[in-house]
Amino acid sequence: MSKSSLQVPMSIAQFDVIKASGELPSAKGVALAIIRLAQRDDISIGELARIVKTDPAFVGRLLKAANSVGKGTGKTVSTVQDAITVVGLPSVRNLALGFSLLTSHRSGFCTQFDYDRFWTGAALFAVAMQSVSLSCGSLAHEDAFVLGLLARVGELGLATAFPDAYSQVLETAAGNRAELRYLEARQIGMSHTELSCAMLEDFGLAKVYADGVRFYEAPAQSGYAEGSRPFMVMYSLALARAITELCQASEAEQPELMSEVLRNAVRLGLDESSVIGLLDQLAHDWVDWSHLLPLTPIALPPFSALLARTREGSVSAVTLTANRNAMRILVVDDDASMRVMLKAMLERAGHVVKVAEDGRQGLEMATEFQPQLMVVDWLMPEMSGIELASALRQTRVGRSIYIVILTSLEEEDRLIEAFEHGVDDFINKPLKPRVLAARIRAGQRVVSLQEEIEADREEIRRFAAELATTNRRLQEVALTDALTGFPNRRYAMERIAQEWASAIRSGQDLACMMVDVDEFKKINDVYGHDIGDQALRLTAQALKQGLRAHDVVCRTGGDEFLIICPNTTLDQALACAERVRRAVDGLEINLPNAVVDLTISLGVSVRDEAMADFEALIRRADQALLQSKQRGRNRVSQFAIA
Repeated sequence: MSKSSLQVPMSIAQFDVIKASGELPSAKGVALAIIRLAQRDDISIGELARIVKTDPAFVGRLLKAANSVGKGTGKTVSTVQDAITVVGLPSVRNLALGFSLLTSHRSGFCTQFDYDRFWTGAALFAVAMQSVSLSCGSLAHEDAFVLGLLARVGELGLATAFPDAYSQVLETAAGNRAELRYLEARQIGMSHTELSCAMLEDFGLAKVYADGVRFYEAPAQSGYAEGSRPFMVMYSLALARAITELCQASEAEQPELMSEVLRNAVRLGLDESSVIGLLDQLAHDWVDWSHLLPLTPIALPPFSALLARTREGSVSAVTLTANRNAMRILVVDDDASMRVMLKAMLERAGHVVKVAEDGRQGLEMATEFQPQLMVVDWLMPEMSGIELASALRQTRVGRSIYIVILTSLEEEDRLIEAFEHGVDDFINKPLKPRVLAARIRAGQRVVSLQEEIEADREEIRRFAAELATTNRRLQEVALTDALTGFPNRRYAMERIAQEWASAIRSGQDLACMMVDVDEFKKINDVYGHDIGDQALRLTAQALKQGLRAHDVVCRTGGDEFLIICPNTTLDQALACAERVRRAVDGLEINLPNAVVDLTISLGVSVRDEAMADFEALIRRADQALLQSKQRGRNRVSQFAIA
């Protein structure tokens, strides 16, 4: 499928459709060989080790991963065979996949997607997950690195499969993760966390890990019981993500991100000393990993000093993070003393508070900080409080913020004007602390209800996506032959009708082939239907290998197959048919007392002006097939009038 055909956003959110396009990131080279070997039941460690050794770069990364898993045992892993034993076949397979993706997808066509930052973040995520797993034991150490490395693979998948559409989504979302998930689901049909979850399950990772990736950016939507394994995996991912963002953030952003690290750490039962311990471990491990991976070097922040900066103020960072009723509140007031007083009062109530000096700064900070509630002075230079409220209501982020305005104006008309501009409540000056606290609690109830409604909407969107996926699968079942996995006769007739219409419009060639398994009735009669089914499956596999990417093969009944070849001349069709015939010729089924040789006969026809419709094209191919059989089978014929 061409890349241009994938740039139109989908209306159906489902992984199978994206996967079927063939455009999702996949392993290549030695990594692909490792993955295939690791999936075999009869593979030996020695055989897998021989393949691994052909890629020196992967050997170094595998040994590093194995020694990270065995940290604290006092034993150094120095051979590939020992490394495979320590890490385990599933993790070796997924490490090969992850590092292959890193090597082969360092750049791409999605202009707004920062590939370099993505892969540096993926590596940091992997090392952070390993440090988190050592600190709280939420998942097996051998799984932690792989899970972190692949946790954001859905973002890469969307950037690879839908480069133009995803560029537009990224530009519109402007770094807002919640907005990004919403736009992905609306414009492409699947959010990056949903796609990551589906891809991880497809890669063979445990469901509890894949589900953790689905919800770690919005844990409140998971419904997991506190302390349960899914809960711990999800918050381990949330903590590792926060650490990754902290490591890649600007100095100004770091204190707020450190607070987020602590908030997630509290959920895992980690105190500040444990957090510093795991961050120090991350810094130590990152030195080694950054040398092993083809990444742009970055300097990690001084974690201990950063934690001290985060603690500044009257409220401990961990106290704030432990308060589950805390809101993000932005105070906007040009009076410095009023800002200080409001900040202190609100922080004592357990909220996370930022301040802005005027309306324009408040508008910028609202976009970055995404407060749940804002306390805004009415009379300010350049942009008044109601002008700020009006501007916010025109943005997606600003529509959900609860806005309380401070005013000394009591005229009824002025208050009505404020409400009409988007203000939710007002407080008269001079402030009375008890009234302020009551108004904030009232706003908090509204915010909580809004968040519950949004969570319900997200759940409905998820159910709708799952229903669409189920409907799509049911449709596929109705159009698929169960024995061979090929499309069935119903699909074949619909598809060739479409290709016929397209060929008529464009003036392009269209060929088709009819294929029969030679002596199939004899195989069934002599050896039984089980052997007949086996013969059909072997033939189907050979047909698929002999065809080109844009050819469509369908099983139309019994031992009969129809191959549709768009934009194909007669000479090209005959060459393709001969290649398919050779792919089947020589196949055999070994039985205790006999060997069943398989061959096929093919008939080829190409659209010409004398044909009235696609059925005439099929009839010509069928007649050519009959000529192949009459001439002795195991051959290709084009229709010719005797």
